[in-house]
Parts: sequence; structure tokens; C-alpha cells
Amino acid sequence: MTFFLALFFVSGFCSLVYEVVWLRLAMGAFGVTAPFVSIFLSVFMLGLGLGSWGAGRLCAGLEPKPASWPLRLYAAAEAIIALSSVAVPLLLDAGRGALRGAAWDSAGYYWATGLLTALILLPWCVCMGATFPLAMAAIRRRPAGGAFGLLYAANVVGAGLGALAAPFVLIERFGFRGTLHAAAALNVAIALAALAASFAAAPREARTPAPAPGRSPFEANPAAPLLLFTTGLAGMAMEVVWTRQFTPYLGNSVYAFAAVLAAYLLATFAGAWAYRALLGKPAAQHDAAWMLAGSLALLPLYAADPFLPLGAAARVALGIVPLCVVMGFLTPSLVDGWSGGDPRRAGAAYAVNIAGCILGPLLAGFVLLPRMGENAALAFLSLPLFAAGLLAALRARGGPIALGRAGAPALFAAASGLAVLMASVSSSFEDGVVLLNERVRLGRDYQANVAAAGAGMERVLQINNVGMTKLTPITKVMAHLPLAFMPRAPRNALVICFGMGTTFRSLRSWGIPSTAVELVPSVPAFFGFFHEDAAAVLASPDARVVIDDGRRFLARTTEVFDVITLDPAPPMSAAGTSFLFSEEFYAAAKARLAPDGIVQVWIMEPLEPAELTAFARAVKNSFPHARAFRSLEGWGWHVLASRAPIPPVAAARLAARMPAAAARDLVELGPHRTAAGQLQAVLGAEVPLDSLITTSDEGLRDDRPINEYYFLRRGLAAR
Repeated sequence: MTFFLALFFVSGFCSLVYEVVWLRLAMGAFGVTAPFVSIFLSVFMLGLGLGSWGAGRLCAGLEPKPASWPLRLYAAAEAIIALSSVAVPLLLDAGRGALRGAAWDSAGYYWATGLLTALILLPWCVCMGATFPLAMAAIRRRPAGGAFGLLYAANVVGAGLGALAAPFVLIERFGFRGTLHAAAALNVAIALAALAASFAAAPREARTPAPAPGRSPFEANPAAPLLLFTTGLAGMAMEVVWTRQFTPYLGNSVYAFAAVLAAYLLATFAGAWAYRALLGKPAAQHDAAWMLAGSLALLPLYAADPFLPLGAAARVALGIVPLCVVMGFLTPSLVDGWSGGDPRRAGAAYAVNIAGCILGPLLAGFVLLPRMGENAALAFLSLPLFAAGLLAALRARGGPIALGRAGAPALFAAASGLAVLMASVSSSFEDGVVLLNERVRLGRDYQANVAAAGAGMERVLQINNVGMTKLTPITKVMAHLPLAFMPRAPRNALVICFGMGTTFRSLRSWGIPSTAVELVPSVPAFFGFFHEDAAAVLASPDARVVIDDGRRFLARTTEVFDVITLDPAPPMSAAGTSFLFSEEFYAAAKARLAPDGIVQVWIMEPLEPAELTAFARAVKNSFPHARAFRSLEGWGWHVLASRAPIPPVAAARLAARMPAAAARDLVELGPHRTAAGQLQAVLGAEVPLDSLITTSDEGLRDDRPINEYYFLRRGLAAR
């Protein structure tokens, strides 16, 4: 058994490494959106479920054969998984091209991305799911009680460590493709180990009959499949909700997602280990876990309270860990109990659990979060757990009349849970920005929660309770500087990231067709909160706002722009930020840029030298001509880049090129009173682009986004 536990530990480690890297590569191919993350997670779990179910049925036909047969199939599955390290990146690149012309933000687009993601990932995920029943079939001559629980525990703890190792160490050190190759090497190693073990075991096991499956106190529970489906659906749906719920405290970084995922997996391992310790105990021990599950599912409502004086790690520990421990206890106990050690029944039971895992992310991402918000969605998802707890109490005491002392805790938990549910439905957590008066507006969609707050120059835009932007002349310069430097009258312009709409409004002041691309559907609705003339600006037939991923928009549009200006949301280390600053992004921008057109890149501070170098060198590697200017407020840089020269021009001459409306817009927020004075303040702060390149680091590339993966680098620098 120790041999199989080691295999499953390494296999679980590799699986989460693949999941983390595949998700990032898939987001680059199909868009950085919350619905797509839900689709990806569902497809991943679908593959695991199909593999578990199919391999379980296959194992039933292998019953007369020796244990060497399933061992060799196990080795083959691991070897096939290793091939994905090369195949998946290539297939995702091909998928990006196939959807280039598809309409964004439509049901058709999501169906298409789901289908392509399934075609790309399912073969490898099916092999991952097949490993459980194949391993159980290989060890079927040993006492079968708790076989799934042992393998599940080893796999989950390996997965938890993989979820941490990939973002914290491997990706930063080896890049995405290098990390995939490292995982593939481990898959090959365990495939060879399993193959060698199959030949060693074959002579002595070839004719040994398999013993009868062991029995479990849960084997008689007819509700086991329904309960397995429930735990899978609720657990995966809650994981999607938790990620948004704790973003304000953890930050929008790859490490925040890794922390939530690792907490989920390692707590699940603790529960699986507790199940092993209680194996053979009376069923009442397991019924008690069901009684707790519903109440524990509501803990994040308290842990995410903005008025609770807790740090980010403590919030995650309080909100997520207790329920995950219970779920980790329940899942293997149900599978073991239903299967009794039979690989086919174990595969079917695990597949039922994964069926819930498939629907959970889709339910959360497409239905619950857009319609309810985090708190109400979480409360809704807790209801089936409360129901299961009540059923467990009834089963423990023999029926509804004889609840007795064992049923009282379940009824108390159900009553308290329903009370919290009513409170949750009446006030959602995004009211952390309290709706007191007309100075605060709230919005919600499938992508994020959005808030606009404040008055006058103190107005701010928040997404998922994180400050995005404020009213500042910097965002006006993002539009006017590149347009004024055009050697001819500009014909059109594009801004990627709408934000408050300030840059888009400034583009429109030139009287040219202007397009804004925004990822979060609710954001443009707040345009009028920040600018009184928003309705008039949008009423023009030359004003267009597109809900899309900025990079994907560049890939699918056929329009050519004179100016492309980039106004990204902070911080520069946020997950997915590098997609808008990499050399691959600039390649996409150049394909939609006029030959003498200009790209304006806003590089925000603070950045460490290696990160600033990577941003600046990516521009230098992509364009033959570039100039950098310090902002009006003395922080951050406007970088103008073009395939044509950008010669020096006096501020007065640049101002003379501006329409009267554009000149008025440029000085609207100060600090200078004339367009020439405002432009001179920017031109006078010019710095050579090479002065931003102070280390030997390469330019920012999709495979090595060093601004997002920095744990080792900053840790070593702190020593």
C-alpha cells in the first residue's frame, strides 16, 4: 500500500501543477473572465469523472486477471498525461485562432470556448480520473476497507502541495512550459515505477483469486450517490464564491488564488486523514459530520465581514478550513461505503461526486454570483448541506419521531443556519461599501462587484472592494499625448480598460471615432457618476464601448487604429496583468496599429528593478522607436511606442494640433491652466527608455510574467 500512496502523492502533485498552468494558458487563449474560469474548472472535473467511471467499468472486466494488468494500465495513463505538457500549449494556441472571429460576451462564445476547452483537456483529465479505480483494482487482493480513503488522502495532500509549489516556486523558476515539463518528468517517473512493479508482481499474483470486497457501515446507505453529488456541487461552487469573497483581503494575485486552493485541498486532506482514523467506528460519527456541514458552510459570511479585526490568513482559515475538513471526511467515507472496495463501484461513486463538481462552478459563475452576490449565494449553497444533516440525524435515530438527543444538534444547526440565511439574503456583502446616500453606487455582474463612491475629486472606482482608479490628469494625458504626437490628423483611437471613462472621454474630445474595451460589464454603467456629460459622450455614433478582453479584442477585430492607449487597473502584480504588457500583447497591438500609429503604455509604480526592466524591455524589443515621460503627478511613466519615428516637438506646437475641445479637456483637472503648459510639464519630465532598464532581466513574455510571480525573487532580496 505504501507504494501506491507514494504514486498517488506524486500524481496529485502533478495534477494540480497542470491545472494551475493550464488555467493560465487557457485564459490567455480565451479571455481573462470569471465565467471562463468556471467553464475551465467544470471541464477539468468532467474529465476526472469520465475517467473514473470508465476505468471503473474497465476494471470490472479485468477481475479475473492478475494485478499486473491494472498496474500497467495505470502506468499507461500516467505516461499519456505526461504528453500533455507538449500537446496542451499547442492545442490552446490553435484554439485561440479558431475563435478569433467569435462574438465576445455571448452564449455562443461561451459554448464555443467550453467545447474547445473540452476537446483540448478531456483526454488528459480522463487519464487522471482513471488512476483511482486502476490503483484500487491493482491492490484488490489486500484488505479493501478504506482503500479509496487512503488513496484519496495521499492524492489530496500531493495536490495541495502542487497548488503551492506551482505559483510560489516552479513557474517563477522555470516559466509555464518549463513547469509543465517538470511535471511531465514526474509523471514518466511514476509510470516507470508502476510498470516495473507490475512485472515484479506478475509471477506471484497471476492466478490468485480476489477476495470478497469488505463491507462498511455506509454500504447500506441508499442516499450515498445523492450525497456525493451534493458535496461535489456545493464544494466546487463555494470555491468560486470564496475566491471572490476573500479577494479584498488577499488581493487579486496568483498567490491569493493559490492560498484559497491550497487551504481547500490541505484541509480536505486533514478530513480524509480523520476519516482513516475513525474507520470502522459507528456510523454516528459520520452522521455528526453531516450535522456540522451546513453551519460550517456559513462561516465565510462572518470571516469576510470587513469589520472583523482579522488578517487575511486568519480570515481564510476561519472561513474555509473547517468546512473543507468535514468535506474531506465525508467524500472518502461515502465512496468507501458505497463501493465496499469494488473498483467499479468506487469509480462510479467518485464519478457521481465529480458530476457535482462539474455543475458547481457553472452554477456559481453563471447563475448565483450574478444574481445574488457572494453572501446570498453561499447561504443558498448551504441549504442542501443542512438538509443532508437533518437526514443524517433522522437516520441515526431511526426516523422523524425518534430524533432524541442525537437529532437535536442537527435541528439546532438547521435553525441557526436558516436564520443566517434570511439575514444573508436581505443584505449582501458587497454592501461593505454601505449604501448611505447618493455618493455611493453599487453594481454586480458575472465578472465582479463594482462600487463608485465619493464626491468631487475624491470619487473612486472599486472592483471587488479594491480601489482601481481616481479622477486624475494622468488618465487624460494617456489620450492627449499620443494623439498630439501623431504626425497627421488622427482618424480614430482605441483605449483598453474603460475605468472611470476619463481616457475614453478625452479621446472623444478630438472628434474622432473612439472605441473603449472593458472586461467588467458593469463598469461603463458608472460613467455618469464620474462625468456629468457621460450620456452625451455615449450618444455619439462615433463612441463605442465593447465588453471584451482587451487582448482578445485586438485578435478578433479587423479595424486599424491610429492610437492604442492602455489604461490598466492596478496593481501591476495583479493576476493576468502581464497579458496587457507582454511582447505577445504588443505583437497583437502592432497588427491593429497604423504604420505610423502610436501605442501609449502606462507603467505604474511601485515596481522593483527587475519588474520595471521587464516592462520597459518588452516595449523596446517590440518597437524600434519609443519615448518615456514621467507623469504629471511624479509617479509612473507614459511610454509612447511606434514603428515610425516619434521626433521631438515643442509643447506649443503639440497644443496647436489639438482641437479646442481637446485643449479644454486636457486642463480640466489641472494642474496647469493651458494645454501648452500641461504638455510642457510632461515633455520636461522625459527620461530615456533605457534608464528604466537596470537589470539583465528579459522583456516580459507570456511564459514568464515576472511581475505576477515574484515570491522567490523578493524573498531572496529581503535576506
